[in-house]
Amino acid sequence: MSITLNDKPPAPWYRQGWPWFLIALPATAVIAGTITAIIAVRTFDGMVVDDYYKEGKAIVQTLGRVERAHELGLAAQLSIRSDFIRVELSAASVQSLPARIILTVIHPTRDGADQELVLDSVQGVFAGPLAPLSTGRWLFQIEDESRSWRMNGAAYLPTETEIRIDPSNS
Repeated sequence: MSITLNDKPPAPWYRQGWPWFLIALPATAVIAGTITAIIAVRTFDGMVVDDYYKEGKAIVQTLGRVERAHELGLAAQLSIRSDFIRVELSAASVQSLPARIILTVIHPTRDGADQELVLDSVQGVFAGPLAPLSTGRWLFQIEDESRSWRMNGAAYLPTETEIRIDPSNS
């Protein structure tokens, strides 16, 4: 039996490409799964609520406060400038207008950007300084000091600088 130049012994398995390719597929899945597990353990999921019953009751109370604003015939006109906000509040009865309101400016996705302002009335107009608001959708919540009623509105800044909030249209 003679050995020719074309008959060389096969290379060991670890020097061939196919075994490494076949090992790489499940190894990639294991690495990705491990990274996903680490991310899931280290990050907080703020959307999960422990007490669903309590949260449901809070939603019902909120709806009741919006209904109370509707009963009082309240409506608001907000004018937003870069560093100033003006709220004109009207009601079916002048006695229903509070001397002070709490205006909460909320960014739906950036928790640190929220602002809470306590504004005093000057002839039914509430005004005060405002930290600059970034471009995007903002929520505006108006309440009296005793938090017996509430009105909610939204605007996309900087294009919508005049907002009308009327609970009777909700």
